[in-house]
Amino acid sequence: MIPGGEELGESHRAQMLHSLHDKAVRDLRSIRAAMDGSSRFTGVSGWGEMAIGFVALISAWFASHALDRHAWLRVWLVAAALSFACGVGAMLWKAHRTGKSLFSRPARRFVFGLAPPMLVAAAITPLLYSHGLTGHLPALWLLLFGAGVVGGGAFSVEAVPLMGCSFMLLGAIALLLAPAWGDLFMALGFGGLHLLFGAWIWRRYGG
Repeated sequence: MIPGGEELGESHRAQMLHSLHDKAVRDLRSIRAAMDGSSRFTGVSGWGEMAIGFVALISAWFASHALDRHAWLRVWLVAAALSFACGVGAMLWKAHRTGKSLFSRPARRFVFGLAPPMLVAAAITPLLYSHGLTGHLPALWLLLFGAGVVGGGAFSVEAVPLMGCSFMLLGAIALLLAPAWGDLFMALGFGGLHLLFGAWIWRRYGG
């Protein structure tokens, strides 16, 4: 019998067990990361969010110089259409680049969470406009957009629901102040917050 052979055997078995344990931990982490990624919608584009922010800042300037409430509303409706095109186009680009589908289960959940408040905003806007309450629209838009982003963001990366909460907070503050500050809050929200969180998403989640 080789002296110390039993001790060497025990040491070898301990090393093997330790190696197997480390491999199992790594595999478990990989599985968890894959499951987490498959359950979240990661298609929100930081570049798209920043483009929306620039559109909002430019639109806020034009809206603040509008001659009447009709021209003011037209500015923001055009901005909404441009923002929608920027957002969808950027998500399509990101999906193509990453090879992920925009029709996956997390993507559908994101849309279903986002859509209801957007539909409410679309329904209430003509009502307030027809009653001459255009000045209250910025607060309404900020609140409902934020609610939609929080709802959809529950199925997305952490930056998205946080952005929604920020929109809702800004909308609540806008409710407490005079309607004359509406364009400023639109610039801060749809402009500033989109730029801020867009940069975060771009840096942390790849585009």
